[in-house]
Amino acid sequence: MGLVFSWPSKILEEAFHSLDTLPSTPQSCSPPHLKLITSLVEEKNIPEAKIWLSSGVSAFLYLYTSIHGYKPAIVTVTSELPLGSGLGSSASFCVSLAAALLALTSEVLVDDENSQWLTLTESNLELENKWAFEGEKIIHGKPSGIDNNVSTFGKVIMFKSGELTQMKSTMPLRMLITNTKVARNTKALVDGVSERAVRHPSAMYTVFTAVDFISKELANAIEAPAADDISITRREEMIEELMDMNQGLLQCMGVSHASIENVLRVTAKYKLTSKLTGASGGGCVLTLLPTLLSNNIMKNVVADLESCEF
Repeated sequence: MGLVFSWPSKILEEAFHSLDTLPSTPQSCSPPHLKLITSLVEEKNIPEAKIWLSSGVSAFLYLYTSIHGYKPAIVTVTSELPLGSGLGSSASFCVSLAAALLALTSEVLVDDENSQWLTLTESNLELENKWAFEGEKIIHGKPSGIDNNVSTFGKVIMFKSGELTQMKSTMPLRMLITNTKVARNTKALVDGVSERAVRHPSAMYTVFTAVDFISKELANAIEAPAADDISITRREEMIEELMDMNQGLLQCMGVSHASIENVLRVTAKYKLTSKLTGASGGGCVLTLLPTLLSNNIMKNVVADLESCEF
């Protein structure tokens, strides 16, 4: 990010002195606590062009002081994921940060024998996941919990009303990810959907119900056995249809964007199906690549998308 911050341990301890205690177990950051953290971040005068990173810095301070206390350390953050693009970069940040900080404590067991990476044991992953979720709350306000769960446990996850079920996919799905590089604010987009639901409760309830049915059908399709090329093709066609319907419903929610529609038009020329990912309003678009898609068509699609102006 090209940003460097430092907070003397003593300053942090003095800043949080008014709080009764720092949380020792995962729990939501209280309003007074968050207000103190926000003031510490604002003092750093983050450049206007990068001010959207403030919530991530706030999440960092909360997780650091809650898990690691006031002990000094140097933390370096890098990311291979484009930020603010709907690929779960904030959750990946919170998960890796929580895991790294927990690895420094005596509370968790760390496996360091199998590779150069430190690995939390299975029993401690849930603790790390809960801390990461608290960081996500600071960044997004009311996150679903999907992203931090996927970042923690991997695999395909079915999510509804706070309940997560790990699914067993019987075949890989090839996806092309197109980054429109149009920045968006997840919290603002989620708030916008909530406001639309308040203005049109019956209509939006119907939209949400349709999304629920589509998700269930997709889950069945992913887990269904596909023994030969014909059954694989049929399943991919079903998934394409479900993706197309889902994209239409997301447009009804008001979370699509002109840049996303451009990608949809380009891929539709090649009879490929695309949909937005994340909270949208920009960000990334997923395009399903059928198993039988030729390399020549694939190259043409990529060339067209690279020349597209978003």
